[in-house]
Amino acid sequence: MSNILLVTSSPRGDASHSTRVATELANKLQAALPESTLTKRDLVANPLPHIEPDYATGIYTPAEARTPRQTDLVGVSDVAVDELLAADHIVLATGFINFSISSTLKSWVDHISRSGRTFSYGADGPKGLVTGKKVYIVLASGGIYSEGPAAVMDFAVPYLKSVLAFNGMTDVEVIRVEGVGMGEDALNAAFAKAGKQVDALAASVAGTALPAVAA
Repeated sequence: MSNILLVTSSPRGDASHSTRVATELANKLQAALPESTLTKRDLVANPLPHIEPDYATGIYTPAEARTPRQTDLVGVSDVAVDELLAADHIVLATGFINFSISSTLKSWVDHISRSGRTFSYGADGPKGLVTGKKVYIVLASGGIYSEGPAAVMDFAVPYLKSVLAFNGMTDVEVIRVEGVGMGEDALNAAFAKAGKQVDALAASVAGTALPAVAA
């Protein structure tokens, strides 16, 4: 059985292009994987708190010595980390905001990047502990940033790939819904292109899923 984690972060609600495509991908992955489960984390409806002193000190304080506030904040982070570790497929959705990711998704990254849980330090340097996962980044942008002169201003995908790899997640696919602010034709073309990629990824997963074996 596979576990799928869908993390959305757009403040645009039902109008969000990244949420629409990411949800479609998550649903098709679930359909392609027999008996899979789907966990949804909406970072707008339930935002994770920004890092504050009680959290920053609490994660390095033994559980029995934490204050109630530290316990609460570390507990919130623990739930997010547990969701990540339990997932086999992780779908991250974000709009392209000021050339990077949403602040709500950045808070999620801050909470799941935990020394001793998702990465560790040793004699050879840092080591990512979250391995064996497939990650899908769904990024919606008003312009074109995958190529051309504006590509150098894309700090979203390089950042996410880097921080995911630091935590051990190196198998990453990027689905871009780009050019959505360039008119209706461009919007339709963006959805069509992203849809084909979603279908191909779901088909690929379905091809690797093992059939059920009768007892």
